Amino acid sequence: MPRLRHRRLLITAGLSALALTIAGAPATAAPGTPRPARFNDLASTAHRNGNIHSFAAAPGDDDEEGSSDIMEQADQWNEARSAPGVVAPGAYSAAWAQLQALPRTGGNWTDETGLPYNSDDPRYRDINSNSSGGAGNVTGRVVGMAADDHGYVYAGSANGGVWRSSTGGGKWQPISDKLPAPATGDLRLDGRGRLWFATGEANTSATSFVGTGVYVLADPRHGEFRASDRVGGTELENTTIRALRFGGDTVWAATSRGVWTHSTTNLAGPWHLEYAPNPSFLPGGADAADEDAPYKNIANDIAIDPRDPSKVVLAIGWRSGDDYNGFYVKSGGTWQKTTLAGDIASDPDNLGAVTFGRSADGSKYYAIEQSPEMLATNGDSNLFGVFVSNNGNPLGPWTRIADYHKLAASGSANTAPGYMPGIQAWYNQFVQVDPADPRHLYVGLEEVFESKDAGATWTTPGPYWNFNFPCWSIDPSKQTGDCHQTVHADQHAAAIGSNGGKPYLVVGDDGGIYRRPANGKADASGHATDWVSLNDGSMDVLQYYSVGVGADRQGRNAGVAISGGLQDNGESILRPGDRVMGSNFGGDGGDTIVDPDNGCNIAAEYVYLALSVTNNCAVNDGSWTTDPSKVSSRNVAPPDNELGSAGARFIAPIAADPRNVNDWVAGGTHVWIQHKGFAIQSGADWVNVFDLGAGHVATGVSISGGTVYVGWCGPCNNQGFTRGIAVGKADGTGWHQLSLPVDGVIPNRYVSGFDVDPANPNHVYVAMNGYSRKWTEGPGAGVGHVFESRDAGAHWTDISANLPDIPANALKVLWGGGLVVGTDLGVLYRAPGQTGWKVLGRNLPTTTTMELRTGLYGLRLYAATHGRGIRSYDLWQLLLFG
Repeated sequence: MPRLRHRRLLITAGLSALALTIAGAPATAAPGTPRPARFNDLASTAHRNGNIHSFAAAPGDDDEEGSSDIMEQADQWNEARSAPGVVAPGAYSAAWAQLQALPRTGGNWTDETGLPYNSDDPRYRDINSNSSGGAGNVTGRVVGMAADDHGYVYAGSANGGVWRSSTGGGKWQPISDKLPAPATGDLRLDGRGRLWFATGEANTSATSFVGTGVYVLADPRHGEFRASDRVGGTELENTTIRALRFGGDTVWAATSRGVWTHSTTNLAGPWHLEYAPNPSFLPGGADAADEDAPYKNIANDIAIDPRDPSKVVLAIGWRSGDDYNGFYVKSGGTWQKTTLAGDIASDPDNLGAVTFGRSADGSKYYAIEQSPEMLATNGDSNLFGVFVSNNGNPLGPWTRIADYHKLAASGSANTAPGYMPGIQAWYNQFVQVDPADPRHLYVGLEEVFESKDAGATWTTPGPYWNFNFPCWSIDPSKQTGDCHQTVHADQHAAAIGSNGGKPYLVVGDDGGIYRRPANGKADASGHATDWVSLNDGSMDVLQYYSVGVGADRQGRNAGVAISGGLQDNGESILRPGDRVMGSNFGGDGGDTIVDPDNGCNIAAEYVYLALSVTNNCAVNDGSWTTDPSKVSSRNVAPPDNELGSAGARFIAPIAADPRNVNDWVAGGTHVWIQHKGFAIQSGADWVNVFDLGAGHVATGVSISGGTVYVGWCGPCNNQGFTRGIAVGKADGTGWHQLSLPVDGVIPNRYVSGFDVDPANPNHVYVAMNGYSRKWTEGPGAGVGHVFESRDAGAHWTDISANLPDIPANALKVLWGGGLVVGTDLGVLYRAPGQTGWKVLGRNLPTTTTMELRTGLYGLRLYAATHGRGIRSYDLWQLLLFG
């Protein structure tokens, strides 16, 4: 969106060595689905109408981010790690084992973002901010929730592991940092009080990180997960798991490779494959190398008859439709498609992603169903409906109790055509039934909905945000006017627990965790008045794409300002002396440029090269809504932004020349240069210096001493994947494509990033994503992840040496000639004059590092991790500890 700056995602995706090995989705995405606009467009529309409360998103705005755009981002995230083929099972385990065998340097990492992050910070209410939307303190995406009746709450983050609270939420402690996989698929407490952690996030079936199976913690209130807690063997490794369900002495797992079962009494022995609709497409099958193989066995959920655990319904199907989509039951010893009785759809066209929810007494079953046909044809929603089986039988009959029109009329903030409830039903789903009342349920889509009469009527206690409502105000003294705290958008998980006999609901979404009483209070509109954000800063699972650091010369305290772009949580800024981070740009935060001499000069990317620049950290009290001259940031997007996904990657690369901060490069389908630095006024200041070629789009850029390097791909998926590197001068001269044959030294894989020797612009390093040819079934996959050239790319040398076979994302040349690489499993270091690699530091949690920057004078290294916040490492420790 140009706009309110929401959104965003993801996706999700939603994200590695952990990325699910799905190539280019054969899906048809919703055509041009708009999302709610960023605040600047909503407000400017209202300002033109003379009514600051009458916001209406403009569906035709150019850089609108739609549901289809989020799917595009999900596919792009995966393409980087899987192209030019499909990654075979075992790649993750091999990389992890190699990493564990490496020596480590001394010294420790510091968590720079381990403090509250207030998305409604009243200091930052500029035109591109979402501050005052009502989400309050946020953290990264939470996709698994569990709670008991003793005040213990457990949260599973998208790529930051499992966390425990003993206070009903807050004061979180990590309890899975000893595991190799930090991605959450599902989190469940069983009848014995054990905590089951299914790894591998399955919310989008494209952007999610895969996992290493299922783990069980016998004493979750006091213990922490260890590798020895894994259930079974390696059968579920390199899968995503959307749901765990229990029936009798059996646990069922809905995975990206079918439905599996295991005993809950004997945790040893392998998992059993119950059903895969297309087994020839599983690893080792005759069609395993087919480009569509990862989409052919998607399982979503399992419904088990509470009166007879042997009666089971499997919900299986790809979100965008396939012939195998359907409900399955066992008959005569084999699994067969069935048509469930009632209103629920059982046909492949309308049965996509499904989530079940059962009442504690077994009297009712509920379900959410997403429709592939609506996804392809309905620009407003792809929610087929919410359903109930009033007899508790998963076979039905099922009665539709809500569609998107009914939910929109329940107090939803998403009532405008183009973005209505269920527009992301393929991504946002939960069903939570009150254990004390089978008629009382919560449903999560983009918002949180509630019914107390089994779906006859609905309210929206957790609206998307408050901007749409008459109660809203941008005035910092009023926070959001008469509106109340709401939840962050995009719901994924929920649980009901209690403490001292007082039950409460906890929900997990793209902004973290929120709690309210299970039978809470609401205003006349049905919006809850009692949400509490549990994102107190103790659980730093923020998902950064980028980081930038500069001296803060405009604040009260001396020091550095740290900025970074986040998945669905805008741009964060941490200034010297801050006890709370603020959000000065909203929506998805992409790449970032920060002036090292002035940390309040910031260029923040939204999506598809939508760039904004501020010269005062975007400090603003919102007075620009009545006086436009008080706007603190301006949009300066290069022209490729106008083409959306046809003009640039979802998160597109930008960079400034460390020798001349006024020279910037931005990569879309063209190479754009501007020479005004942070004085840039508009997109017209960019100059097109090179056309990357038909169908080619930039994946990584670097500029140093006036020499520019641009990596590109196109096509970027498995269907004819091609990569390349273009080199030229910032003045527009000398541009040419390097000769990179498919079977050359540089592998035919995704070019992630560059860094240049500060003393010699012809001396350059490049990082390559994906896995080597041992694991990647595609042409020219090659070997190696880090390559060096001393003649501006004319010749290359593989310097990967003992670097594990891990997707590499970023590089940084250190003073003295040291080299650091950020990968999907950690940060590696090569000392000056050495050829071998070591793990840098001793306490960096396992997660993906997306970008590396050095701070003032090059003395501190900053890592933007996509799951554990921004971490820093004092480089003097290398001299002290080696």
